[in-house]
Amino acid sequence: MNEEKIQLTPNDIYEHQFKLDVKGYSPQEVDKFLDIIISDYAEYSASLSRYKNEIKALMEENASLRNEIRNLKSTLSVAENNKGVTNVDILRRLGELEKIVYGEDHK
Repeated sequence: MNEEKIQLTPNDIYEHQFKLDVKGYSPQEVDKFLDIIISDYAEYSASLSRYKNEIKALMEENASLRNEIRNLKSTLSVAENNKGVTNVDILRRLGELEKIVYGEDHK
């Protein structure tokens, strides 16, 4: 339900005055019924506010989880690309890099 479509607040209902007519309704009965409507309307407004807060919290949690999934996929991709690389391979590559950087005679 869109907030722009809501025309009355609980206070609007409470403060509304009906014109009395000779053949009109019982003011006490109208007041009693309007009290029920006001109570329901106030509860509806409070529920709507709670749901909006829940939606906001869930959207933030969703964004956080999506970010975590993105990071985990990236980590998994790196791990899959390095699949089959052992410590021996890494040490060999490191040794080759040392030779290039420091020269063949450095040890």
